[in-house]
Amino acid sequence: MKSLSASKYQVGVIGVGIMGEALLSGLLDSGFPNSQLSFAEKRSERAEEITAKYGATLKDLQNLVQSSDVVLLVVKPQDLEDVLGEISGSLKQGSVVVSFAAGKRTDFISSRIPAGVGVIRVMPNTPTMIGLGMSAISAGPGASKEGLEFVETFLAASGKVISLDEKLQDAVTAVSGSGPAYFFAFVEAMVSAGIELGLTSEAATALTIQTIVGAAGMLEQSGKSATTLRENVTSPNGTTAAALAVFTDEKLGEVVKKAMVAARNRSQELA
Repeated sequence: MKSLSASKYQVGVIGVGIMGEALLSGLLDSGFPNSQLSFAEKRSERAEEITAKYGATLKDLQNLVQSSDVVLLVVKPQDLEDVLGEISGSLKQGSVVVSFAAGKRTDFISSRIPAGVGVIRVMPNTPTMIGLGMSAISAGPGASKEGLEFVETFLAASGKVISLDEKLQDAVTAVSGSGPAYFFAFVEAMVSAGIELGLTSEAATALTIQTIVGAAGMLEQSGKSATTLRENVTSPNGTTAAALAVFTDEKLGEVVKKAMVAARNRSQELA
């Protein structure tokens, strides 16, 4: 992975909740100097925690954007417009605004900030917190090649990154952005069913988590498709075949598709 230790950018992070902290940590993991990193956070206890943990400098919104070449907006979609209104007059010409707000398009952002400020949109997910994230990046108005490379590099410190056309970002939200929650819901269901079958909560949890971890590892390392791996573990008329037949009868594929369409549609509504 390319190091950012020689970067001359000043970076400001607005919002250091769970995802904001993960991105800040990813920056530092990519070699970015903490002396060039600042953040804004309205919760004083949280701000003190981040300063103590990472050595980043706390600033108010105006000072942060006035001094930053790259501004990371890690705020809720419903708060984005208000934040843009607060910082618009302080953004530097030639700077880049990177939005992590689900559903909000780059033209929504660019219409609320001065011309000459680039915009980039990113959809990350929560495994970014443990270095196993999946992020999709899209260039918006005025985004430079250098700015895109910078963002891709620090995101790569927290997982994998793909670059794609912004029109696909709502689909990304439905797949990887919301995807971890689908996985967690399935684990909850497996654990609950295991308990009903007689296992203790501890045993059902351990069995389910390690099974999922192992299956994910096989997907990543074997080079085989999910279809092939499923077929390999399914003996004709065996226990797995009996379970999968229920999934087929209950139209699991259609349920998953319906859920993902709902997530995609909600992302479009947030625009």
